[in-house]
Amino acid sequence: MSKRSMLPIAVLVILIGFVARSWVLSFVPTVNAMERFTPPDEKQRRGAIGTTTGLPKTLQRAFDPADQFEPIPAPGPSDWLANHAEPGQTFEQYRRERVNRPDKIRRKLYLQPLGEFPAATSPNLDQLKQFAEAFFTLPVELRPAVDLAGLPITSRTHPSTRERQLLTSDILAWLQTRLPRDAYCILAVTMADLYPADDWNFVFGQASLRERVGVYSFARYDPGFYGAARWDDARKLILLRSCKVLAHETGHMFGLQHCVYFRCLMNGSNHLGESDDRPPHLCPVCLRKLQHAVGFDISARYERLLTFSQQAGFDDEAAWLTRRLAYLKSGQ
Repeated sequence: MSKRSMLPIAVLVILIGFVARSWVLSFVPTVNAMERFTPPDEKQRRGAIGTTTGLPKTLQRAFDPADQFEPIPAPGPSDWLANHAEPGQTFEQYRRERVNRPDKIRRKLYLQPLGEFPAATSPNLDQLKQFAEAFFTLPVELRPAVDLAGLPITSRTHPSTRERQLLTSDILAWLQTRLPRDAYCILAVTMADLYPADDWNFVFGQASLRERVGVYSFARYDPGFYGAARWDDARKLILLRSCKVLAHETGHMFGLQHCVYFRCLMNGSNHLGESDDRPPHLCPVCLRKLQHAVGFDISARYERLLTFSQQAGFDDEAAWLTRRLAYLKSGQ
């Protein structure tokens, strides 16, 4: 085993043509990386949102952080921004980039389950579909699960966990043959662990923006994966973690880079605790990017997310959405 494969590294790799853009979750600190990040001040945060003059009043209010979005804090020594130098992506920078956007033909998200999803340890796939529809305001089709035994996918046994891992590049190649004409993207989801190359420990997922395919694993969001005892509401935690990773990684496929301005779903995470700490919603900077790409009604989107959060038992998020909707309506 190589030195690289001995490191506890988790990655989502985004491939753009022949250029690899990697969001690497590593527990190995980068020397002096923390000196390169200072949390932006209020002026810089508002500058990242961009001027809203000329927008409808509903959008001006929606992109106003008011007091409902927390600034990103200074990172701890093991956190993402202490180990990875990221300049951030303002709305204006996003607007100038030529990212894939849904159009009249390609505007459906497809979820393709791979393998089994045991009820006690997996997110509910119907709930994941409902969440994705509410979050991205696009139609989502949940395809029937495919038996892994019949797929041309290389696998290995992880030397430490002794769990089976699937090679992501094989999955992406297979997905390209399954891409429907009306798909904005097709995303495979699985409870199997993943790896992108022999010298990597594991990855949470991998996606190709040009080919519009991706694969994400929820295996490591189950407390039992690491040997911890499962409590009564562990399934709610598994669902919440899975919803967040699905939205975060699919957000990358819409061209959203990691957020360095507010506490936001698009914050990078270096470990599970940091991932759990980021909220399930987008900050004003990232919300404006996604709204620019899709063109949804923000209040209607929040209403759908509120209904889902109440049904799923995401009490903290439901309370936040209720406050945010009240703020938006108070300006009408």
